[in-house]
Amino acid sequence: MDTITVFCPATIANISCGFDVLGLALDSVGDLMTVRKIPEKEIRIAPIIPQDIPTDPKRNVAGVAGMALMKAAGYEGGFHLEIQKRIKAGSGIGSSAASSAGAVWAMNELLGRPFTPLELVGFAMEGERLASGVPHADNVAPALYGGFTLVRSYEPLDIIRIEAPVELMATIIHPQIEIKTSDSRRILKTTFPLEAGIKQWGNLGGLVAGLYTSDYELIGRCLVDHIIEPIRSILIPGFEAVKEDALRAGALGCGISGSGPSIFALSRGREIAEAVGRAMSRIYDTTGIDYDLHVSEINPDGVRPV
Repeated sequence: MDTITVFCPATIANISCGFDVLGLALDSVGDLMTVRKIPEKEIRIAPIIPQDIPTDPKRNVAGVAGMALMKAAGYEGGFHLEIQKRIKAGSGIGSSAASSAGAVWAMNELLGRPFTPLELVGFAMEGERLASGVPHADNVAPALYGGFTLVRSYEPLDIIRIEAPVELMATIIHPQIEIKTSDSRRILKTTFPLEAGIKQWGNLGGLVAGLYTSDYELIGRCLVDHIIEPIRSILIPGFEAVKEDALRAGALGCGISGSGPSIFALSRGREIAEAVGRAMSRIYDTTGIDYDLHVSEINPDGVRPV
């Protein structure tokens, strides 16, 4: 096989209480990428439409991730990438992660799968390093594994995949403002009160337990962020009103997707998830800020061929 086209899913990272360690893959929104072998030992990236994204592989997250894989594989050929970006940069739903994960997954397939999913996460993290300055895995891991993923450890890298409860749905509203991950990280505090940490660890453990047992009420009780959200939410217009109305519409919980500005809610069943979407939309309809809305099942597969 010399060519493959793949769907590269958008992702929600942090999921309120799991900063830099927890994420999930979405099924209704993502990029498309076609990867083709070429004889030259290089990565070529076709012009990316409609977004103004660098095609120099050293300045493109897919290129950087791909070069890390090629180096580890000792591959003497190269790859040509065509990327259809459907996830807007700076949206908070894993635009850079989709490109990084899609590139290394597709290249691994074309090379006969020499690398494990865990190794692919390591390569894709190099793309995240370029995008944000930090090689975090909370987006690229679910993009590659599907479902929910927990980064138990970064050194050594240890990823735990968690199956999503069958009725769990995600609603995401993306106000059309851009918040760079690097900027959103810069405002975070490097220390926090022990009391807040204890609450956060309890919520993270409870959320994982709720996912494993399909206890939707427990999942809802645990979707609370005591550390990151109070700081980052000030960057997102209308955040508190959106959260309040999403919960009133029946969402289990609501929070910031990744570094924002997207806001996510998790719900039990499509009917509630769509009602939550209507409630979110009503808030932004009054602000004059354009937005995108997505209602999605949890993607069980991650990157997949199309």
